[in-house]
Amino acid sequence: MSGESGQEREGREEQLAYSELMDKMLDEKARRQKAAKLIAVLAHGLGRRADDEGGPLAGLTAVDVGCSAGFIADELALAGASTTGVDIDEPGLAKARERFGERVDFRLARGEDLPFEDGSVDVVVLNHIYEHVVDPEAVVADIHRVLAPGGVLYLGIGHRWQVIEPHHRLPFLSWLPQRAADRYMRLTGKGKHYYERYSTPAGLRRMFAAFDVWDYTLPVLADPAAFSGGDIIPEWVGRLPEKALSAALPLVPTYVWLAFKQPATPAGPPLRVAPRHVTPAVHG
Repeated sequence: MSGESGQEREGREEQLAYSELMDKMLDEKARRQKAAKLIAVLAHGLGRRADDEGGPLAGLTAVDVGCSAGFIADELALAGASTTGVDIDEPGLAKARERFGERVDFRLARGEDLPFEDGSVDVVVLNHIYEHVVDPEAVVADIHRVLAPGGVLYLGIGHRWQVIEPHHRLPFLSWLPQRAADRYMRLTGKGKHYYERYSTPAGLRRMFAAFDVWDYTLPVLADPAAFSGGDIIPEWVGRLPEKALSAALPLVPTYVWLAFKQPATPAGPPLRVAPRHVTPAVHG
């Protein structure tokens, strides 16, 4: 589904200390800003409000898959959810437990083997994670398993055709076959090996075909203030008409999706640009 051969996948090693490889995982301000956006999207999809008693996620159980140093998991807890953060990043988990262990339960676990009962979780967050894991389809399947019947998965997901690869800031890096991408990394002094694996938009639709997916990318672009996206979305973008935003969608490097375990319709109030139902890609 990701365009990666079985041989390439078997040769990949897990990133066991990602927070020590990527400094931005420890950028507290940026991570909490991302959390504000995803909580606003979740609240709209679930028909909740920021000023609800106890917070917009009050009474829900939430899991942040790939929590690293724990900033997003902490914000989920502050929004009222009973929250668990899971990761294989032991240094990141140690930092998270030290700062937020009173509010969040942090566990060392793999995304494809989540330590939860079937149907026991209301909200799962998978924010810029799938490209890092060895078997993203297995992670997605286990998230589907643990979600409750009315549960929802928040997805911040990049795709293969993004112009600027976000980890190494190199144009068209994610477009290239593995060997060419490795050579590009070496030539530019960015490293010896390109680890991340991105799917095409069609591949992403296949990957999440078991869910009922709604695309919030355009609503976030159309009203960045409402979705706490003003840190990365210029104000003028929100003034563009819906047709112009739609035309630019293929150039957007990150999609914001809500994936419900069962068929559902976003329950929040009407938006200037409504979320769009994502049709699963045809297999083959």
